[in-house]
Amino acid sequence: MSDLTATISRIAPGGRIGILGGGQLGRMLAMSAAELGLRTHVYCPDLDAPAMDTASRSTRAGYDDAEALARFADSVDVVTYEFENVPAETARILAEHAPIRPGVRALATAQDRLLEKNFLTSCGIPIAPFADITGVNDLTAAMGRIGAPAILKTRRMGYDGKGQIKLDEAGESESAFSSLGKVPCVLEGFIPFELEISVVVARGLDGAVAAFDPVENVHKNHILDRSFAPAFIPAALAGEARAIATKIVIELDYVGVMGVEMFLLPESAKTSRLLVNEIAPRVHNSGHWTMDACAVSQFEQHIRAICGWPLGDPARHSDAVMTNLIGAEANDWLALASRPGLSVHLYGKSEARDGRKMGHVNELFPLGKRP
Repeated sequence: MSDLTATISRIAPGGRIGILGGGQLGRMLAMSAAELGLRTHVYCPDLDAPAMDTASRSTRAGYDDAEALARFADSVDVVTYEFENVPAETARILAEHAPIRPGVRALATAQDRLLEKNFLTSCGIPIAPFADITGVNDLTAAMGRIGAPAILKTRRMGYDGKGQIKLDEAGESESAFSSLGKVPCVLEGFIPFELEISVVVARGLDGAVAAFDPVENVHKNHILDRSFAPAFIPAALAGEARAIATKIVIELDYVGVMGVEMFLLPESAKTSRLLVNEIAPRVHNSGHWTMDACAVSQFEQHIRAICGWPLGDPARHSDAVMTNLIGAEANDWLALASRPGLSVHLYGKSEARDGRKMGHVNELFPLGKRP
């Protein structure tokens, strides 16, 4: 039964939210829940799980431990998650004991790139040309249709540039497919975009939708480096980006916060200037600026949505630049904390490894004044 066809049962202060996953997103969700008088129970197999520091209760067990999963779900009023690669069997077990929001359909769609692209296409949402790849012959044929350069991505898993490789010519097909483990993949046409933008959007149990302003994202070594809020794009394009994100959450019967990544094509583009790249059925790194530039952050918005509360106003009171602290960059916490106007958010991780997200900082500017 859809959440919207059932009677809305709001989770009042004192209720308990189960969070699957113990990383920084789970940590910040738990902090936001506490501010609303809600308790959290984090489930994660990791020994060094920063979300467990901020939750009122935690369980350390595997995602394949059926008994532990059942006890976890029985102890909460609703289950949510901080990563999209939740095993299907894990989701099935949890759903027998508590509502899962966002729902299983959103999980299944977002964790398989082919299902995601087919879903977006069925909604009439523009995306890059793509092909289903199960072997080298598929890849060679697809390269002939789509052309080079192109991006070969594994259908499942992969983030921050992992699980993908760029092909500059058809002759690289066999080595590229082998380097990704010969697993099912998709081939995407390479898009010469002008900007990468994203929209963080929320949909509540009552069907209400609220989208934060689109932001411009800049990556370094395939990892998000900075997000600029708002993106400096025409108002009509910003409205189109919000409308696309809204359509996606409505079509998925989605409850919670979602990140929608898009490419902005040059003005010479013969089709829509906005193409959707990926969707993420969770709070999103490019939405961290909302923690300081909005009255309601993306984390509070997600808690409100999954608990049946009214969504908050996503309007900005400030412009912002969010900068990720990767690896040893977080070791400069004292200097960062000394800078006027800079809000520092550290994730409590014990080891600053290369490529590991250790925290982020938000710098605020008056409306219309961000660099």
